[in-house]
Amino acid sequence: MPDIDIDFADRTKVLDLIKHVPATIKDANGTFKKHNTGVYCTAIPDNPLTGMANIDYKEAELRGYIKIDFLNVNVYKDLKDEAHLVKLMETEPLWDLLEQDEFTNLLFHVNGHGSILRQMKPKSVTELAAVLAVIRPAKRYLIGKDWKEVLDEVWVKPVGDEYYFKKAHAVAYAMAIVVQMNLICESISYEFS
Repeated sequence: MPDIDIDFADRTKVLDLIKHVPATIKDANGTFKKHNTGVYCTAIPDNPLTGMANIDYKEAELRGYIKIDFLNVNVYKDLKDEAHLVKLMETEPLWDLLEQDEFTNLLFHVNGHGSILRQMKPKSVTELAAVLAVIRPAKRYLIGKDWKEVLDEVWVKPVGDEYYFKKAHAVAYAMAIVVQMNLICESISYEFS
């Protein structure tokens, strides 16, 4: 099944405009709770009292329902327009800043992982995506390995159920981190100009 994530500066603005049913997660007690980000934009059995799906998202996937994750990515709130986004995406970031905890703690997905960033020293979107993947439990064994070994193994689906990042997610988030890095540098540059 496809795994669809869509990033928004404010997901509620979009969800207010479209008909959807929030996805649910069934806990160990059999109680349904609202999924943090997932929604169904097609018909799915729902609980009329809660307005949420009455099938756990994993069971729903087995039945062929497609959940879409509408994600808040606050980095986008500071973008002026699409041209600004493209400029930030195309600007080579100052990769050495990833070795400074004060800087990396400002970044989403890598904050608190300064020691891994200092050890692996990513210098490209591909390498940063791989770092995002090795932070997850299933690929943690790759920390400290040379880049060839990391890149040969990091996108191979693990055998067990340990949490891992798929390549598409990791590359997308790595690019978003590049945008965030460049936004931070742009704002500092603006302050001193």
